[in-house]
Amino acid sequence: MFKRKIIAFILGVVIIAAVSAAYFLRQQYVVPILMYHSVDPRAEEKNVLAVTPEIFARQMDFLKKHHYNVIPLEKLVDLIKAKAKIPPKTVVITLDDGYRDNYFYAFPVLRKYNLPATIFVIINEVDRPQHDRLSWEEIKEMQDSGIIYFGSHTLGAEPLVNLQSEQEVKRQIFESKKILEEKLGRKVLVFSYPEGLFNAKIRQMVIDAGYTGAVATNPGRNSSDRDNFALKRLRISRNAANLFVFAVETSGYYTFFKENKKHRHEKK
Repeated sequence: MFKRKIIAFILGVVIIAAVSAAYFLRQQYVVPILMYHSVDPRAEEKNVLAVTPEIFARQMDFLKKHHYNVIPLEKLVDLIKAKAKIPPKTVVITLDDGYRDNYFYAFPVLRKYNLPATIFVIINEVDRPQHDRLSWEEIKEMQDSGIIYFGSHTLGAEPLVNLQSEQEVKRQIFESKKILEEKLGRKVLVFSYPEGLFNAKIRQMVIDAGYTGAVATNPGRNSSDRDNFALKRLRISRNAANLFVFAVETSGYYTFFKENKKHRHEKK
């Protein structure tokens, strides 16, 4: 009898620990906002943030086959604002800078799998002579597909925190929104901080401009996971060519472990 009580007690402790661990992990869940840049067959010759069309296609196929709930960034912003319950396996896809290869290689794959994505364009680089950035015609075609959304990545590529003039920072945020809205014929609601860098003043300017959400890169473990104007993203690099790595990054818990690993490293 005593032995049975001991076993029952141990089982009870294990069950409580497991339930507590599961509850704790649920609290750490952050919707993965995937951040891509260039999708190019010559990705190996470019920086580590470029991925090949084959890698991108495999990753999108993975999301589709494993029934991920891929939603537009604007919808995630609305869910967070409403404090609504976000379905499990929810993922957001974003691409920064408006590379022209997004049109030739990423767009056909997204259309094939009917997966929504948001592209953040640098206004002054659209249609530039090098032909390495999207044109307004390509942007309009992608928007008309109903699965591609566009957001502002400011007028130029310089991080806003580097600009000395507060007036210039404001112009970059407000004017880029105005131009994009005029070109697209619709409201532009989301913003991407160049290089993911911002401060409290810049964040407030984004709010004042009328955006409903803004993405950073990794504002840190002390930043709220539900701050619509400091949304955390995951850089997708060539390392995620391995679908096991990609599965970990899209799990919703990768941000928690990454931030805590970085925090432990900084404390040493």
